[in-house]
Amino acid sequence: MKYLIRKKDLIYPELSFKIIGILFEVFNNLGYGYQEKYYQKAVAISFKENKINFKEQVYFPLRYKDIKLGNSYFDFLVEGKIIIELKKGDRFSKHDITQIYSYLKISNLQLGLLVNFTSKGVKYKRILNIN
Repeated sequence: MKYLIRKKDLIYPELSFKIIGILFEVFNNLGYGYQEKYYQKAVAISFKENKINFKEQVYFPLRYKDIKLGNSYFDFLVEGKIIIELKKGDRFSKHDITQIYSYLKISNLQLGLLVNFTSKGVKYKRILNIN
């Protein structure tokens, strides 16, 4: 069965489409083969140029009953709404998907973008945290 997804059904469609456009622009300018940190720097430059409010390497503690269990760091938090995690490689791993989902849960946010800079271009997944 096919599902028709309409733009109005998406979470933060305009912002996420703008972000995805920036990610493709970064790849088109840099190409493939660089370390994640260089893609991250390029994305930050493009966010600034496009006047997108973001934080980089955002710290978020994991807590249980007010006791800190560990630390998480998101690559980007955009407009206080969307977590972006950048990766380099041709496939999405289950570990990466689980990682961004856990980020969404501990931050109580709804949308994360898992982005891979691959040998064939940009691939991305929208990861949702629907409570």
